[in-house]
Amino acid sequence: MNALVGTKVAITSSKPQTTRRVIRGIVHRPDAQLIIVDTPGLHRPRTLLGERLDSLVLSTLTEVDVIGFCVPANEPIGKGDRFIAEKLAAVKKTPVVAVVTKCDLATREQIAAQLLAVSQLAEFEEIVPVSAESGERLDVLRDVLVGRLPASPPLYEGGQLTDEPEQVLVGELIREAALEGVRDELPHSIAVVVDEMVPREGRDDLLDIYAHMFVERPSQKAIVIGHKGSRLKEVGSRARGHIEALLGTRVYLDLRISVAKDWQRDPKQLRRLGFYD
Repeated sequence: MNALVGTKVAITSSKPQTTRRVIRGIVHRPDAQLIIVDTPGLHRPRTLLGERLDSLVLSTLTEVDVIGFCVPANEPIGKGDRFIAEKLAAVKKTPVVAVVTKCDLATREQIAAQLLAVSQLAEFEEIVPVSAESGERLDVLRDVLVGRLPASPPLYEGGQLTDEPEQVLVGELIREAALEGVRDELPHSIAVVVDEMVPREGRDDLLDIYAHMFVERPSQKAIVIGHKGSRLKEVGSRARGHIEALLGTRVYLDLRISVAKDWQRDPKQLRRLGFYD
């Protein structure tokens, strides 16, 4: 989505189930406005949070005009891909376009084999190989998606690239920074809430941001903090750079961390952290 929009509107991570919200990226063209809806990944949920995210995905799929099913070119098709393909087959009357991604990381032979494997998963409207890194065939993908949109007036003003509130985007950038280099079991336990974003009194070039990171256990808190706070400082520094690029101003980031025991399974804590029914 970031490559199609032309700027960063969604966080990225090598960890699965990183996306936790429906995020809209907006592509403006002379002939069309393409609104890309990035959803959490469909999976077999093991927590209440997972159940709510799956429900969010399935409800979103009924509201869009075309579905993009992404499969990386450099990885063999697995059970998760088949699981998602089966779920998408149940969404009637909505065309599904298969997008073979990361073609810059695969040989021509691998790409050809993956295109054949994807074609055997289900019946797709089209299968488009692309590379977000190099930009290869992104124009083709845009054309394929636009060609399946209904006639409509523009839904967003020109120049608007997402409808996400700034505080949500800032919280996601902090979470993205925290995800880098952590152990496999930790990513799903991290949540971030931005409590306040205010201009520094007497300054028009500095924004004070107060944010809170939550994990589920004291041992996880120790991992995120690191030796003498070194890792938390790295997270704050990395996040601040991305936030300043997003907002176009200098930022002071006050980042705290607390334990919210088993928050992924607790309805009250899920609501507190912004994950509603």
